[in-house]
Amino acid sequence: MLYETKSDWLNATNKRVLFFGMSGLGKTYVSDILRAQGDWFHYSIDYRIGTRYMSEPIADACISAAMQQPFLKDMLKRDAIYISANVHTHDLSAVSTYLGKPGAVARNGLTMADYKLRQSQFEEAERLALHDTGHFIERAQRVYGYPHFICDTGGSICEWVDAENPDDPILKHLSENTLMIWLKGNEGHTQSLVERFDRDPKPMAYQPAFLAQAWQEYLSKNNCSEGDVNPDDFIRFTYARALAHRQPRYEAMSKWGVTITADEISKVKDVASFDKAVAAAIEAKA
Repeated sequence: MLYETKSDWLNATNKRVLFFGMSGLGKTYVSDILRAQGDWFHYSIDYRIGTRYMSEPIADACISAAMQQPFLKDMLKRDAIYISANVHTHDLSAVSTYLGKPGAVARNGLTMADYKLRQSQFEEAERLALHDTGHFIERAQRVYGYPHFICDTGGSICEWVDAENPDDPILKHLSENTLMIWLKGNEGHTQSLVERFDRDPKPMAYQPAFLAQAWQEYLSKNNCSEGDVNPDDFIRFTYARALAHRQPRYEAMSKWGVTITADEISKVKDVASFDKAVAAAIEAKA
């Protein structure tokens, strides 16, 4: 690991960490606390995806929709207006809305072919954004003078890596440049996330094999065809299965770094308490 001992961490002049785990367990919460202290650079993978690697397909989808309206079509062709995604670290709805949900087009769903295309675009974007971590560590110090760095990853990171492969290109790059920290939830957290998602289902990125299995299972269970699928119903059906699918993948990834529980991270209120929590995690692993 980048910091082998508690002392290595506490005495480091340049601290570099990466959070991974289920969405909603505190990755962005702690990142915001550290950034507010003034000497931590916050690198959001989802923000990088939206502003760098998916900005063009998102804009193209919006333009294609606008081109169906004669007035907007004329304005666009005359270059009188422009359309672009407005992505913020606190609001990534442009990316999630573009990802969409598969199902009946009449219910604002996407055909499975279009959905798979957007899923593959997101996978490639996330892979590239993760590989940019080293670049942003160097850039944060050289351009902005930040001594410390935190990488805030999306919940789908575990879908694109093989934690059992010591030469996995993503994990190798991340572990060489940061201390990887798994924010581990419990069954109570999982149930809370499921209930929250059920109230407001949002698009997600899935591993292709998992998506194919969930889709066929849903169609078979409901005895329906693609054009009959209620998009919100399908992603509600899939969400808890996705969390169960990801949990062992996160656990396998934890061998590349350390683990802090969601309850422990919720007690972090400042840099001092964060340093203490990380030091304890390193000591526990040692």
